[in-house]
Amino acid sequence: MAKRLIPLLNRVLVEKIVPPSKTHAGILLPEKATKLNSGKVVAVGAGTHDKEGKLIPVSVKEGDTVLLPEYGGTQVKLGDKEYHLYRDDDILGTLHD
Repeated sequence: MAKRLIPLLNRVLVEKIVPPSKTHAGILLPEKATKLNSGKVVAVGAGTHDKEGKLIPVSVKEGDTVLLPEYGGTQVKLGDKEYHLYRDDDILGTLHD
């Protein structure tokens, strides 16, 4: 049975990107050199409402690569994959090539 999680309000579901631990030539990289808290946005909520009742949309969209805080978020396991749920405010920025 496949499960799909749709975040509520201003929540963002992120799959963390695991950086490679060695180069194409086979050189092992130190852990600090490979550590960049980034992830790919899998799903986003609709947004939150302000005091007047207007919808404030989430600032990222599905497929974006985002920079994540070192701590925080809620770990969610769906099937054999591990995801993290963050508030839109907690995401530090988007990464572009």
